[in-house]
Amino acid sequence: MYSVIRDKFERIIKENDLLNETVMIRAKPLTPEEAIGNPESEDFPILKGHERLMQAEFRGSFGQAFTDMHGNFMGTLRDVLDMELTNNFRRAIFIASLNAVMRNLGMIEGSVHCKDSGPKECGEDLVEFLGKYERSRIALVGFQPVHTRCCSELHELKILDMDCENIGKEKFGVVVLDGSRYAEDVLEWCDIALVTGTTVVNGTIEPILDIARGKSVFYGISIAGVAHLLGLKRFCPRST
Repeated sequence: MYSVIRDKFERIIKENDLLNETVMIRAKPLTPEEAIGNPESEDFPILKGHERLMQAEFRGSFGQAFTDMHGNFMGTLRDVLDMELTNNFRRAIFIASLNAVMRNLGMIEGSVHCKDSGPKECGEDLVEFLGKYERSRIALVGFQPVHTRCCSELHELKILDMDCENIGKEKFGVVVLDGSRYAEDVLEWCDIALVTGTTVVNGTIEPILDIARGKSVFYGISIAGVAHLLGLKRFCPRST
């Protein structure tokens, strides 16, 4: 799948005569406050230190991607295209850069994370979004506190996560399951898979799509560009 994404990204770059320009892509890990401000919930992964937002800047436009492997990078778009996507750090740079370029070209919107009251408002939007599904079985792939609360109040919910600090713990009345063990069963069980866009950075998106492509909705800013390129459904109403 990543070869398909790379080919599509390369085509965009060449069609816009960007490949041979001395365009610099800068990505830096944002502090929690820079990334999402001060939301009411204190249980967001980025506030707990497990993930950071990598931010790429391209011609004054920004693209972001969540990752648990963060650091700085500067290079040309050619460097980004030539990068072997062998770990989360490299995939985060590639995805954040893709989001920044596509945002600059007007191909996508919502490539920057919402802040302050945004996460709470996003939860209210999610209730409305899921309302048309009545009491469906929801698989939340990637623990997110606001989404968990909203889904658990109205739907039958199962949560998959890879964070050992969350696995086995009860969140809003739902025990978090180990995503590496129970993904297939839960994704087959659900009517809707609400999937964190971070899966495109940590390399787990392909098996999820293999099992639940037709019922997957990806949320968050990481997936912005890839969702557009691959025709995936995305929910991220409060991003900017």
